Amino acid sequence: CEILSSLPLQVSLYFNVYFFPFWWLVTVAILYLKYPVLPDYYKFILVTIMILVSLTELIRLYLGYVGNLLEKVPELAGFWLLTLLLQLPIILFLLFNEGLKIHSLERAVHIIFAAFLSFQVIAAFFTLKRTVNTLAARFRLTELQRLEEQRPGPGVYSPATGSSSRGCWGPVPAGHPAPR
Repeated sequence: CEILSSLPLQVSLYFNVYFFPFWWLVTVAILYLKYPVLPDYYKFILVTIMILVSLTELIRLYLGYVGNLLEKVPELAGFWLLTLLLQLPIILFLLFNEGLKIHSLERAVHIIFAAFLSFQVIAAFFTLKRTVNTLAARFRLTELQRLEEQRPGPGVYSPATGSSSRGCWGPVPAGHPAPR
């Protein structure tokens, strides 16, 4: 029974759980300071992003923990998709959009958060690939064993074929016609 969980992914998730509140506090504090000088559309975008990132991050970290530790493919795939398609683009937007008047401390925490997300995308991809391949192989072996158990044993007469399960080379039970 091979363990499919990824230790590097789990370590990254562990540190991400402790880093996220720090990132959130720094981002909200700097947003509070620069809010009066931002254009109205950036005010709306940043508040929306903070709400979206906060909710998504909680769900994403939960899915990552459950998917990795319990080796559950749907949860791990959900974690990977949320990271790749939602969190990473948002953080890159916050990091590289100069219209947001990015503060140096804000840039530093966004870089660290983007590094966490980038590493998690790569680690989750390989963990997901290995988990899916292993679980598919286990499924095939289970199905093969189930079929073997349903198949009659050697030398047992099968009325459906009119011969023994050994085929035309095996012995034919007495009183039965020979296979053609």
